[in-house]
Amino acid sequence: MDALRPNDPARIGGHRLLGRLGAGGMGVVYLGRTEAGALAAIKVILPEYAGDEDFRTRFRREAEAARRVDSPWAVPVTGAETESETPWLATEFVPGPTLSEVVARCGPLPSRSVHVLGRLLSRALTAVHGAGLVHRDVKPGNVLLTADGPRLIDFGIARAAEATALTATGLVVGTPGFLPPEQATGAGAGAGPEGDVFSLGCLLAYAATGRPPFGSGAVDALLYRTVHDEPDLAGVDDPALRALLGECLAKDPAARPAAADLDTRIAEDVPGDGASADWLPEDVARMIAERSAAMLALPDIEATVNTSATTPAPAPARRRFLALAAGGAVALGAGTFAAVRLIGDEPDGRSGASPAGRRWVIGVHADLTGAQEAAGRAQERGVRLAVDRFNSRTDKPFTLSVKVLDDGGDPARSVRVAEEFARDRDVLAVIGPTGDAATGAALPAYDEAVLPLLTVSSLQISYPARVNAAFFQASPSYAALSMPIVNRLLLRPDVERLGVLIDRSGGQAAYQAGYATNLMTPSLTTGTTHPRVVPAGTTDLGPVIADLLGHRSDALFYAGDAAGGARAARALAATPFKGPSMAQHTVMRPEFLERAGESAEGWEFIAPFTDAGGVSGEPGVPGAADFAAAHRKRFGAAPAAWSAEAYDVTGLVAQEVAALVGSATKGGAGPTGSPTATPSGGTPSAGTPSADGRPGRAALVAAIAASRYKGISRTYAFDEERQQLVGQDAHLYRAEGGRYRYLGPAPKPKS
Repeated sequence: MDALRPNDPARIGGHRLLGRLGAGGMGVVYLGRTEAGALAAIKVILPEYAGDEDFRTRFRREAEAARRVDSPWAVPVTGAETESETPWLATEFVPGPTLSEVVARCGPLPSRSVHVLGRLLSRALTAVHGAGLVHRDVKPGNVLLTADGPRLIDFGIARAAEATALTATGLVVGTPGFLPPEQATGAGAGAGPEGDVFSLGCLLAYAATGRPPFGSGAVDALLYRTVHDEPDLAGVDDPALRALLGECLAKDPAARPAAADLDTRIAEDVPGDGASADWLPEDVARMIAERSAAMLALPDIEATVNTSATTPAPAPARRRFLALAAGGAVALGAGTFAAVRLIGDEPDGRSGASPAGRRWVIGVHADLTGAQEAAGRAQERGVRLAVDRFNSRTDKPFTLSVKVLDDGGDPARSVRVAEEFARDRDVLAVIGPTGDAATGAALPAYDEAVLPLLTVSSLQISYPARVNAAFFQASPSYAALSMPIVNRLLLRPDVERLGVLIDRSGGQAAYQAGYATNLMTPSLTTGTTHPRVVPAGTTDLGPVIADLLGHRSDALFYAGDAAGGARAARALAATPFKGPSMAQHTVMRPEFLERAGESAEGWEFIAPFTDAGGVSGEPGVPGAADFAAAHRKRFGAAPAAWSAEAYDVTGLVAQEVAALVGSATKGGAGPTGSPTATPSGGTPSAGTPSADGRPGRAALVAAIAASRYKGISRTYAFDEERQQLVGQDAHLYRAEGGRYRYLGPAPKPKS
């Protein structure tokens, strides 16, 4: 449990709040205690959903249905207010550990435990389905273990609400690895009780083996295996359990048993009233007892108070982070930064001190010596030009400088770069990293320091969970880019089927882009797809191209790298095919044009970056000409891909810092309405200005999250839930005459 934050309420619906249990896309879950002393888990709905009348209608209906769920194995609803300004729903609090915690700490469960788990959870699902609900997220994290049996939590409310909110954009509802094929293909809103049975099968397989039956790793790979592969049940030695799991995990929903049937088919005895935890291994029983004992240390009703609005809440994982950091320092010793290349701060004299004589720094975390060196260098130059522009203002309230650290594209080095930036209190925000792997590795350090991090070229669909929300994905993800790809290729009268070639030589970038395009096609159009995946290193793409055309593909999309794209282009040119062909933007390198030769002619690309006068020499959008001229003047070359995007987000950061400084100077409040004064008797917090007026990092995070900024490449705004870029703005290119010609913003459907 985490401490309450300064803006958290002290009471909700007769419950005194004790702390935070977690947060999700629809709201925050608190631990509360009633006046009578009973503990409850209280989900408070976020304001953006509370103001939606359609949501309130669904919430009211589903809360009423949840009250009808009557099972000792499903956590009961104890209260709700669906009409209040802040809707909430409370359930009984169960102190037991989750199944995921138990398996991670103690390993797989024995066969008897899995049988008991399956029988009792099938009874819980029978009650849920009988109340007219579908859980849609049966997973180990939603099952609590107690001495007398499991408890299913989070049923009905969040899943039904999220299904309505998300399926309109083609997103998948549920947890990859534990959802049924009908949800994995984007049909989450229509998934019925049969889907819960499939998820239960995944959960029981996980309990028996210690791993999900469709593996782990990238989301797109999990979804693909769920739809196309057989489950991995190696290690399930009990024949009866293995047979039962096979039926639950049938791809066809109609072939799965009903939840009520599972109860009668599992012959294992269940714990009786008042039974000890003898249905579980001894170490698990001990873990349950420890968790229950910890509840005795909770504060009573009168002692529970919220922190002051001017006192910052401690970072939940700070102690653990410091311990890890200390261990890392001992291990690395004097060689900690030996692999990190430090680029001097504005070596040509463009930097300057702030009015108080201290540096106010924009960091650049980039790959300057690895596989993405060109992109990293372009981003560094974009940041420097934006800082030049800001410092040239006669009315500037402070002066900025640039600090650049090179991670070489190596995730381990990326972590050390992030830690160096986090320790430097003069760093206001960081632009980068360049690549997906480096970004994922660096996120914990930036998040712990509440240091704003904005990436323009890491496009993963999802990232590791974060606490302080200091990370902003300032470019469309691979999933978002699939939408203009599908629109461009299929919204035309001569195309009915899209051939999708996923070349694993392109790594996760190729797989995510290809899978998302395949997934989005039936959601956005009336067209169909024929997908093919080839292993990394495949040199002859002729047979797979022939297969795509043999299945009546009218258009072709290649997701992979430049070398593979050239092989695909040459193979396609050897056929009579004359339809549209497109490749992922990662193919847009000189290598593709050189290797494909005349076969590259006419291939198109949807890219997240604009042409600011770089590749084609023609300005892409208004404002790009001035940027391109400044780039040529300073660096002697036209701007390359990603330079304008880095220039944009640096301008966004400078804008928000200036606004915060101006607000503090006037003695007002920051963008979030919280006071900007330093708490009395203490050191300035991450959310308050320092002695020289520099805004706190947390205040800048909040300002960026609420910002709207018109840049060269696009208008920047971020969604409140995951702080990803709002919108699918992208850019269209075509290979013509041995070069990449910019065609303008990617077209969007008319409706």
